Amino acid sequence: MSLAKQLAVAQKKVNKMIDQILSEKSKPEILYKASRHIIEAGGKRLRPFLALKSCEIVGGKEEDALPMAAAVELLHNFTLIHDDIMDQSKMRRGVPAVHVVWGVPIAIDAGDLVFAKVYEAAINRTNRKRVSNDRILNALAIITNAAITVCEGQIYDISFEKKRTVTEEEYFNMICWKTAALYKAAAEVGATIGGGTKDQVKRLGAFAYNAGAAFQIKDDVLGLIGKESIIKKPVGDDIRQGKRTLLIAYALKHANAAQRRKILATLGNRKASSKQIREVIEIIRSLGAIEYANRKADDFIRKAKKQLDPFFPSSARRTLLDLARFFVTRKY
Repeated sequence: MSLAKQLAVAQKKVNKMIDQILSEKSKPEILYKASRHIIEAGGKRLRPFLALKSCEIVGGKEEDALPMAAAVELLHNFTLIHDDIMDQSKMRRGVPAVHVVWGVPIAIDAGDLVFAKVYEAAINRTNRKRVSNDRILNALAIITNAAITVCEGQIYDISFEKKRTVTEEEYFNMICWKTAALYKAAAEVGATIGGGTKDQVKRLGAFAYNAGAAFQIKDDVLGLIGKESIIKKPVGDDIRQGKRTLLIAYALKHANAAQRRKILATLGNRKASSKQIREVIEIIRSLGAIEYANRKADDFIRKAKKQLDPFFPSSARRTLLDLARFFVTRKY
């Protein structure tokens, strides 16, 4: 079965469980409707898929990891709801952001609800007859640590917007906290529920951590040169928001004085015109920042794949390798 088909199958399973967790029949209706908004808008469900395959590769059963996989996806969507409020983003997954539709107070509460449902999913829906309490407790510790790390990473991301320049090291630290940490947790949770050894859990976590860093770099690239109809968000929005991505860090380091002034004048200017954004993107492109970022993403993927070397050949191992490749070749 192709990776795309496997993702589609897993997506249906995860969506079904999330539908049960955030039932339309729950009250107050407006709160649950808001909490489901961007979940129902789509999403690739890569993190839960990673949890399921990490469970499978260590000999576990996919269905045993499904509640934890749903929990990881809920945690991810909680961060998206709150991120959109903090970033004042108007769109998410091709639809208006939660706070745009229902206002900030309800959006905050919806995000809080989704966060609480992370633990309800993990604790109440995991089959205790098939999964030991020790494994559940260990998985919860992993999820909790990831939630803390993501919050820390978000603060670094916000603080970067006030800095004129950010080093590559600072950027990589930020994306590893904000993005890679949750991928790492997804793999570790799946492997833990599946009964993996400490070494297997560690290796799968390292695989996902490096793949997650590559995913974020690719996301930043697509944010500049992707097609809006495919990525479902405005191209150049990161520039308007003042995001200090790897591409910005590289461009500022290699720009001449005039180019640097142009970039800094537009970066973080929410009223920047489409023409100004296009000009800055062209400067970034001309300096070779896109090629450089793609090389860095490829480096992370090579590190990720190496972590799977000790695992015996299997369909799950092939799928994880395909997933890593997808992270840097995707168009959305």
